[in-house]
Amino acid sequence: MLAAILFYINSNLMLLFDRSSIELHQLELAQVTGIEKIVASENTATIALVLVAAGILGWGFYRAKSLGKLGILAWLQSVVLMSPWLLFFTLFAAGIYLNLVAVMFMLVASTGLYIYLGRKLRSAASDETARSRPEKIESASRSDENSAREPESDRMAEPIKIVTRMPADDRPETIPVPLEDLKAIQGIFGIDTFFATETIPYQNGVIVKGNLRGDPEQTYSRLSAALQAKLGDRYRLFLVENQDDKPVVIILPSTSDPQPTTVSQKILSAVLLLATIVTSLETAGLLRGLDFFNSPDRYREVLPIAAGIWAVLGAREIGRRVMASRYKIPLSWPFFIPTWQIGSFGSIDRFEALVPNRKALFDIAFAGSAAGGIVALGMLLTGLLLSHPGSLFQIPAEFFKGSVLVGTLAKVVLGSALHQQLVAVHPLAVIGWLGLVIVAINLMPAGQLDGGRIVQAIYGRKIAGRTTLATFVVLAIAALVNPLALYWAIVILILQRNLERPSLNELTEPDDARAALGLLALFLMVAALLPLTPAVAGRLGIGN
Repeated sequence: MLAAILFYINSNLMLLFDRSSIELHQLELAQVTGIEKIVASENTATIALVLVAAGILGWGFYRAKSLGKLGILAWLQSVVLMSPWLLFFTLFAAGIYLNLVAVMFMLVASTGLYIYLGRKLRSAASDETARSRPEKIESASRSDENSAREPESDRMAEPIKIVTRMPADDRPETIPVPLEDLKAIQGIFGIDTFFATETIPYQNGVIVKGNLRGDPEQTYSRLSAALQAKLGDRYRLFLVENQDDKPVVIILPSTSDPQPTTVSQKILSAVLLLATIVTSLETAGLLRGLDFFNSPDRYREVLPIAAGIWAVLGAREIGRRVMASRYKIPLSWPFFIPTWQIGSFGSIDRFEALVPNRKALFDIAFAGSAAGGIVALGMLLTGLLLSHPGSLFQIPAEFFKGSVLVGTLAKVVLGSALHQQLVAVHPLAVIGWLGLVIVAINLMPAGQLDGGRIVQAIYGRKIAGRTTLATFVVLAIAALVNPLALYWAIVILILQRNLERPSLNELTEPDDARAALGLLALFLMVAALLPLTPAVAGRLGIGN
């Protein structure tokens, strides 16, 4: 699917870059029998998709029953998220087409119900935790009483078992933490927070295994405060899940914190910024039908278009940095990624401090994409509203088939003008669509891109790792037909392949409102990149 998306993007942009090809471009009308076959095949595929989705929901309900009320509530959340699309595609296959207002109403209703069910789910989980917590404390208390009755010689000198690992040379690996610090670390744990059972070495610190006894957020606050009271700012406490999905505490020295941007990295950032300015000017020149390098004196013609691209890039940076400053997380200098096709692929920012929790990770990633997306969408809508028969750009109607989002908005604003082979549009519409492409590409769920950080914040590191691998596979397939996909895959592989490091409190998940916003962002990413099918474009009257 992504191969088709990028093929449509690249082909449509190349139509814009070559004005002569736009003027010579001729659209062929499909024969009636061919259209009927396309419609029939798409309806069959739609019905099959609906049946598969229904089967997945049924299988999910079968598995959720064994988990009781919590499982049913979680399953209902999945149903709520999928129901608008199931209803839309079912009606579509039946020949009933919903307008944009009806679709948006279903999305808003689905989001509200999703948040309501999430609150019920969290309330039920809290009640179950409250019921089980006294039993755990009573059991642990009995264990402590039994150990107290044992002779002093039979009890361990330390309350927490220290486990060492045996490397290849058969020599035990000692705990890489001074004994005084280790005793202080062991002293922060308690029966009402995290009941520690053993300590094992890990990198320059330790992993403490045990049982989580309280709310993750409150437990982390109490443990980190106790650690700082005993050892100051010398260590960092992470509350994460191990490979067995059980909570563990990791203690690492503060020397392992992210480092500030070096001088060489700042120089690289400045060079990439200059390169992005140059590529943006050249892209603007190609859109105007001239080569900026050969005609630098015509900078006044290309500067407004380049400024529109810079506005989207700047909005992303400002939104991201404003949100990061709220959490007191410094960011590195931005590393812009220049490209000739659309001016820039966006920028890469590195955290120069540890992220406190997954909520902060989500907010920073979402803020940048939201700011850039709002600016780009605003320019697109303004450009469509300002479009008239004498507008600067004459674009083939096929251009609007390259994006579900752009094609739908263009149909709502331009109406019957899309029936023509060439559509006159204001430059802001083109710049806005390029900006949406920049934002959407960075919302791909891979590595440390905004989309990868959003998925990691909502669903955790395991799911984020799987979506990163899936994105690589899809981009590799897309690269067979489009070199743009290969370029972007190489950029991600070299610079953004790794997930963001764990947050200090990795157990506390973002609330349902953030989860809904994250899903909305991912949906808009797909809508911006996914092309319209010929049958849907024909029903919308694009190019006919």
